[in-house]
Amino acid sequence: MTVSPHLLSPFSIGDRTLKNRVVLAPLTRARAGVERMPNALMAEYYAQRSNAGLLISEATVVSEQGIGWQNSPGIYTDAQADAWQPVTQAVHDRDSQIFLQLWHCGRASHSSFFADGSLPVSASAIAIANDHIHTPTGKHPYETPRALETEEVAAVVEDYRRAAERAKAAGFDGVEVHAANGYLIDQFLQSKTNQRSDHYGGSLENRYQFLSEILAAVLTVLPADRVGVRLSPNGVFNDMGSPDYRETFTYVAQQLNALNLGYLHVMDGLAFGFHQLGEPMTLTEFRAVFAGCLIGNCGYTQDTAEAAIASGQADLIAFGRPFISNPDLVDRFANGWPLAPEAPMADWYSFEPAGYADFPAYQASA
Repeated sequence: MTVSPHLLSPFSIGDRTLKNRVVLAPLTRARAGVERMPNALMAEYYAQRSNAGLLISEATVVSEQGIGWQNSPGIYTDAQADAWQPVTQAVHDRDSQIFLQLWHCGRASHSSFFADGSLPVSASAIAIANDHIHTPTGKHPYETPRALETEEVAAVVEDYRRAAERAKAAGFDGVEVHAANGYLIDQFLQSKTNQRSDHYGGSLENRYQFLSEILAAVLTVLPADRVGVRLSPNGVFNDMGSPDYRETFTYVAQQLNALNLGYLHVMDGLAFGFHQLGEPMTLTEFRAVFAGCLIGNCGYTQDTAEAAIASGQADLIAFGRPFISNPDLVDRFANGWPLAPEAPMADWYSFEPAGYADFPAYQASA
């Protein structure tokens, strides 16, 4: 008897067929070193998890200005693009596909990440409240960022376009534009962090403009079915959560629907925190306004993932934490094998080889 027949069935995005509907969620693992260069250990890590139909890479910065996390990888130099090639090849050798998540941290950064000591940038000069950031010089409170000048926005958009070009050259099957979790694009989308008076602020249309321009630029490089977007309508991470969140994210999803993208990736689960500003937004709400492939994420189990796909709420389900200590997660789903215990948080971002690519596959009894 097949376990999870919907979750483990093939699914097509554009002209590509995924071998199952399990997605490796983007997971920051901080193993790229201070040079932010993909490496052989990372290739091994992604290869191990290529039983998923689709892998989404860890968040990868599109520029030096976008940096805000120690030892995370980049895609802003040709050398970095070259270094990603063994990773994409390792995934393709195992009959899976991988998208690169494009990232700019915005205000979720610190001046100590930048050689000139400049402030991080954001939509508006509003700091992340009551939190600290781990930087190359230690743990510091978040600083008040500098609002991007109107004439500076085009250069950031160009960074995304060039990152998409390098991702294509590196062999990625597509890119995911990270517009979630309180990073730069989310800072422009949400009224809590966007108090601009130019054409990038104020109305819903204006707050969406930054993401719109980024997508228009990326779509000059890649066809629409090779581009995805990630949103976090319920999230509180990085001090997010706006009173008009439901109106905002419904509008954004409607605009994205018109682009015929490869997918919309929604963090609908609450395991990553919830802003408590109303009822959580659900996949059903997004399904009502987005006709394309919908990925659910955050806190799903095998059973709840199967139910979401069987009911039509989602087409794919992304798994994060379970994939850290279960590199063979799909095989465990398919065979009804138990999951390994969750890896300790100390291993998630340790910079060390231990706790990364050394989790064993399940050994069935003879």
